[in-house]
Amino acid sequence: MDRILIANRGEIACRIIRSIQELGKQAIAVYSEADAEAPHRHLANAAYPIGPAPAPQSYLNTDAILQAAADSGAEAIHPGYGFLAENAAFATRCRDAGIVFIGPSPATMRRMGNKAAARQLAQDVGVPVIPGSGQQPLDLEAARKRAAEIGYPVLLKAASGGGGIGMQAVTDPESLEKAFSTAQNRAKSAFGRADLYLEKYLVSPRHIEVQILGDTHGNLLHLYERECSIQRRHQKVIEEAPSFHLAPPAQTALRDRMRQAALAVAAAVQYTNAGTVEFLLDEQDGFYFIEMNTRLQVEHTVTEMIIGADLVAEQIRIAEGQPLSWSQDDVQLNGAAIECRLYAENPGKNFFPSPGRISALRLPSGPGIRIDSGIADGAQITPYYDPLLAKIIAHGSNREAAICRMQSALADTLIEGLHTNLTLHQQILDHPQFQAGAVDTDFLMRMLNS
Repeated sequence: MDRILIANRGEIACRIIRSIQELGKQAIAVYSEADAEAPHRHLANAAYPIGPAPAPQSYLNTDAILQAAADSGAEAIHPGYGFLAENAAFATRCRDAGIVFIGPSPATMRRMGNKAAARQLAQDVGVPVIPGSGQQPLDLEAARKRAAEIGYPVLLKAASGGGGIGMQAVTDPESLEKAFSTAQNRAKSAFGRADLYLEKYLVSPRHIEVQILGDTHGNLLHLYERECSIQRRHQKVIEEAPSFHLAPPAQTALRDRMRQAALAVAAAVQYTNAGTVEFLLDEQDGFYFIEMNTRLQVEHTVTEMIIGADLVAEQIRIAEGQPLSWSQDDVQLNGAAIECRLYAENPGKNFFPSPGRISALRLPSGPGIRIDSGIADGAQITPYYDPLLAKIIAHGSNREAAICRMQSALADTLIEGLHTNLTLHQQILDHPQFQAGAVDTDFLMRMLNS
């Protein structure tokens, strides 16, 4: 594969382009009318327009993207994350067109993309799951019955979705009907299907995920875990690797069990390429499988920092049919890393997106600091796409050193012309409970309401 098209935009497109070019290959970008001057277009070796600004007419327009691949002579497509990254139908169309889709097989994507089916698979291989409704289609009466059986609070989730979109927590029977309708509508809007499943709602758990890689030769390994408990509305805000809660020697056995559980799930579907197995951890350190993301994660950066690897380059090698570059024993932990997601959003208005033109920009640099960015001074941030501007990643010899470097990096960051969540990140990094590692998925809500 010498020419690879990136079916994405923003910081992830820029990040993938760099890895492609470092491998000595040609990077092909696509861009919407709103992204005509976006950095990813100019970083690539060639770029092709794919339609108007709205995502359904451009970055979700599979006909336009496949036409760009044909026009450019691209032999492979890397989907990044979001948009078409977990779209099995698109992966199938790529295969049928003779184009390599850099990711798992369409069959694996379909199997793991249905969250209820994925839960059942985890159960079948002995991995704990949160009590829930199973694979059967869930109507309102079935939801009432199962909720009464497992006890409130419960959580309604889109069966074909992810990323926390459309989740509805229900605390009592009287609230179920309205929450069920809301969850169905949001699932239909976001994923094209209104199917829901129900599970027991864990109060204030930790969110820990395991990065895995698999090749086409049957090799499968983990690349340690990430702590993703700092969230707002089920969306991750800050991620760390490795999880400080699983630090040895006290938690060595728990860490090993979670990694082996992730590998068991991946092995059950003969997983290839990069993927992430996600767990919730309760107050008694019981862990439960929640889903598998069949793509590169936003937070893959912190894993790269602690093991000294390029996951995108490894994805490409796997797609070319090469074996994994390492054995499990070769994967060695080096220090700790933290990622802060910098968004164009207004904390003073319930974190609503804040489009506008960047009038001044300064991003940090220095030892242990990495910036994955899709912006430039003077760039117009439009309302059409996710408002992620950049990711700031800090690496240190231990967690304390990584926190210190991140605090300095945030202090050196300047973005003017629009609202961002920069101050929120500074507040989190300065918070005593965060510094002590005493966090869970409700930490940010408590901090904001205190």
